[in-house]
Amino acid sequence: MKPKMQAVTRSSYGSADCLTLAEVDQPVLTDSGVLVRVHAASVNAGDWHLMRGEPFLIRPIYGGLFKPKIKILGFDMAGRVAAVGKDVKQFQPGDEVFGDLTESGFGAFAEYVCAPETALALKPTSLSFEAAAAVPGAGLTALQALQLGQVQSGQRVLINGASGGVGSFAVQLAKAFGAEVTALCSSQKIDMVRSLGADQVMDYSEVDVTQTGQRYDLILDAAAYRSVLDYRPVLAPKGIYVLVGGSTARLFQVLLLGAGISWFMGRRVKCLVSKPNQADLLTLKQLLEAGKIVPCIDQSYDLSQVPAAIRHLEQRHVRGKVVIRVQ
Repeated sequence: MKPKMQAVTRSSYGSADCLTLAEVDQPVLTDSGVLVRVHAASVNAGDWHLMRGEPFLIRPIYGGLFKPKIKILGFDMAGRVAAVGKDVKQFQPGDEVFGDLTESGFGAFAEYVCAPETALALKPTSLSFEAAAAVPGAGLTALQALQLGQVQSGQRVLINGASGGVGSFAVQLAKAFGAEVTALCSSQKIDMVRSLGADQVMDYSEVDVTQTGQRYDLILDAAAYRSVLDYRPVLAPKGIYVLVGGSTARLFQVLLLGAGISWFMGRRVKCLVSKPNQADLLTLKQLLEAGKIVPCIDQSYDLSQVPAAIRHLEQRHVRGKVVIRVQ
């Protein structure tokens, strides 16, 4: 009989009410796979988009136009290696690892996952499992957004949505790369964002950043709910605007019209399509071990409370990351 595990599963698209804690088969270890006993996971916006199947375009990408093929959500995880396939070279049982399972079938909201070794890296020894699980998805997205924006030391960088998972890492990474950072967030989160090292923090409800007259070399928009065109007055002539997250309308505006907007604005406008990879994960590991970035955890939930954790994230009031305690 196959060994069993606890996991949060679903059989349909919908709200968090469609998620159920159940006993299911453990994943089967493959020759090239690493079986990990999950100690912690974290929740991302991608999880509730997949949960709801919205926008509809993601359904054919991840399989299942009308019923989801991905039964167990979650892509950020940290845990201990339980077993390795015969072809695995980088890890051995007992190793503490963390990783992003976006390209590996998801499944982090469970007691065990099986992933290729390239999706994982050794966990920073200074971090707890919960802290490490808060890093991969948001950290990789922030890092790749800054790379896409060609961030350089001495540049002025504006980060919108600075208190969220991606934004909180982006502030710290931009400072680590030597940039001067202006951050936008709500009034209740100003102290938290300032503690991350931002040079200037503004309440977006009190200050219209597009009317300040300040110019930025890079604008990283992790909360894109206004038109890209609004930012033209504050984007330097050779500056770059990078859309990371926000409304579906803004996403499609940049995806479909980005080239035309760039021509009209006379500025480069880009949309990040984040892709997890081990090299960037190792870069984050080095920065974490050096103390240059620190994960911010808003709240922790047990595995059985994944629906509540996702509802909390959907309210868009989270400071940093929401973590799931699995073991």
